[in-house]
Amino acid sequence: MKPITETDCDFICELQAPCFQLLSPEEIALVQTSKTQVQFRKGDNLTKQGTFASYVLFVVKGLAIQYIESDHTKSYNLRIIQSGEFVGLSSVFSTNTFNYSSVAITDCHVFLVEKSAISQIIATNGNFGLGLIRRYSEQNVNLYDTLRKVMYKQMNGRMADALLYIDGFKIQYPEIFQLLARKDIADFAGISTESAVKLLKSLEKDGMIVLNGKDITILNRTSLVELGKFG
Repeated sequence: MKPITETDCDFICELQAPCFQLLSPEEIALVQTSKTQVQFRKGDNLTKQGTFASYVLFVVKGLAIQYIESDHTKSYNLRIIQSGEFVGLSSVFSTNTFNYSSVAITDCHVFLVEKSAISQIIATNGNFGLGLIRRYSEQNVNLYDTLRKVMYKQMNGRMADALLYIDGFKIQYPEIFQLLARKDIADFAGISTESAVKLLKSLEKDGMIVLNGKDITILNRTSLVELGKFG
């Protein structure tokens, strides 16, 4: 993690994201004085589960994985975080700690905004607050869907869902699979890395996907969707 100062070429002077366009000049000034710009390198943790959260993160550029940890060896990937997304909103609305970890899978340019500033703006700016609540609610809906898949689907179905989810980022990020290790894919499916490798080879043998090094190409989307439903 490296702070970005005003003398750095990567420093961003203006808040250009759509969510910040809802702020008044005074509120923009509050965010400006309450934020720190940081560069996270690939592999750096943006948040760590259980640690104190004094700020909310806004990803300006880059990709990260949000995951939960059960012990020192097991984790489950919840979603891919893209640019334009907030991380750690739960610390504003409920707990004072991060309830999940997140790790950069590319270099990430991030704003760290003091939680107190976000709370103050929410209290006075209904449209901005509504937007944050909508984002937070959408994330909760996705988490419930993820929990349902893990609890009720077999390994084949979970792997199919994981591949379809990750492939959904390929239009904007063609290299998405190459950014992920096989363990990352396994953690999206909630299975061991060894099982993930075997399932991928089996899916390739069945003509649903093609493996090319770390890259994965879906050949038969219809069959993979059916596998996700009934596998």
